[in-house]
Amino acid sequence: MTNGTIERSRPAAYDDGTLARIDALGIFARWTESGEFPDRMLGAVPPFRRGFVMDLVYTAVRNARALAFAVDGFVRERPEHPHAYAALLLGAAQILLMPDVAPHAAVHSTVEALKALDGPAPSGLANAVLRNLQRGEPAVRASLAAAPLAVRESHVDEQVARWTARWGAERAEAICKWDNRPASVTLVPVHGRATAPQILAALLAEKVQATPHPGLPSAAVVVPHGCHVDRLPGFREGLFAVQDPATLEAVRLLGIRPGQRVLDACAAPGGKTVQIAARLEGEGSLLAADCWRDRLRPLKENLERFGFARFVRVAVADAKRASPRDLGAGPFDRILADVPCSNTGVQRRRADARWRFDPARLAQLAETQLAILENLALRHLAPGGRLVYSTCSIEEEENEGVVAEFLRRHPEFRLAEEKLQVPPDRECDGAFAAAIERAG
Repeated sequence: MTNGTIERSRPAAYDDGTLARIDALGIFARWTESGEFPDRMLGAVPPFRRGFVMDLVYTAVRNARALAFAVDGFVRERPEHPHAYAALLLGAAQILLMPDVAPHAAVHSTVEALKALDGPAPSGLANAVLRNLQRGEPAVRASLAAAPLAVRESHVDEQVARWTARWGAERAEAICKWDNRPASVTLVPVHGRATAPQILAALLAEKVQATPHPGLPSAAVVVPHGCHVDRLPGFREGLFAVQDPATLEAVRLLGIRPGQRVLDACAAPGGKTVQIAARLEGEGSLLAADCWRDRLRPLKENLERFGFARFVRVAVADAKRASPRDLGAGPFDRILADVPCSNTGVQRRRADARWRFDPARLAQLAETQLAILENLALRHLAPGGRLVYSTCSIEEEENEGVVAEFLRRHPEFRLAEEKLQVPPDRECDGAFAAAIERAG
């Protein structure tokens, strides 16, 4: 079994569109049952159809609540076959949210995929429901438009209530809609190697349909979905990284200067590590650490591609507990603590993150985040040094709340600068960064 699919049930007569839906249905059904990360399952899909499978899966995962609202109007009770209800949601995603998919293919190929996985028994119901949904599409859209915000924009009630209380209904709706937009492919220059206008000019010279980033045109470039980034001019030379420009605020707040001793404490997969290394210009030292050994591989690959593998030392270390002996270095002039978080600022990129949100988990995360901040600041930051605490969350408990509690407990530190980026401002994802300085 691969991705929830049964390879022997795939006759050669299936075309690529049906095979893609078999892959997508297997992944989506597994996600609905186990909560397993979709991006990890997608790795087993053949590269030549991975893009379409990814679109299918992420569209269905991202919009699962709205799709269930639409489908449930056509079924008396949810079918029991393992993949049947998932097939209804996947078919509805194509009918309602993927205008480039031909309507007949959305129904026929999805039903064929269900047959391949569950046999013929549930296919009649699936075919009838999806065709009824197709015929009733205008009424379904009208019902969705009248549904509460959390339903029609497919978020959990708790998130919508929190954002509405903090920023008002209009901003809450704007965040939800941003989360449901497919994430752009954004190229950010590596410090000192190129500028965004230079990268844009090189891409346009090769007839790539690139545009300046709509919110930060001098900082980033956007390229079309489906673009082979590894074939773009400048990729091999390491002139750019694929990042949302909001992530660079934390690096900016570090105030890196050549010659400093720097720790990137939660470094994988290495996007910020590369930008820090570039700013050191080969002088000083940089230790990139992460608590999960399996996450060091993409970190090392990034450092290798950008030419920093010999300059940056990589280590396995738990930022919440690591001692100076564990790191084998320190104290550090600069520390980046890009801590694990709820990911509520990047839900358009992490389609499943919204469904893991709940207040209890948020409280647990804040406790862990404060422990990481205290360990790094108290045990590893040099006198007069600066630590940047950052998340990709927009929740106060994980951001301002953690920083305020740390400063309350430790008056020998001060807040130098703090920045919260809330989508869709500047057409960027959400992010938080706070620069904390230790008395000299």
